[in-house]
Amino acid sequence: MADRRKQTPDFFEDDAFDPVGTATGHPIHSPRAASDGAPAAHEAAHKKKGDAGTALLPVKKKAGFYLSADMLERFNLKFYELKLAGVTIENKSNLLERLLAFALDDIDKGQQSRILKRIAEG
Repeated sequence: MADRRKQTPDFFEDDAFDPVGTATGHPIHSPRAASDGAPAAHEAAHKKKGDAGTALLPVKKKAGFYLSADMLERFNLKFYELKLAGVTIENKSNLLERLLAFALDDIDKGQQSRILKRIAEG
């Protein structure tokens, strides 16, 4: 019979502390995990169906920041407006990633960036 006890986390590892990995017993981003086969198992569990096992979903991480209530309400409203209009958006995370990528691309324009101009305006 397999031992089902969770291993005690090593709090003195060289890599950053990953509370989710520690809680689940499946650290997938640490150098130690790379040597024990965990990433391969993680990748196999996250392969897209129907792609003959070639494409992987991107690894997601939960973000820890705050939005104003007005901005969050505006974002939620826009998400549902787009859904009702038939725009193919998987979920709010997908919409936010696309918006953030668009904003970061704009910031990369330097002096021509509309976002940097708005930030400078205060």
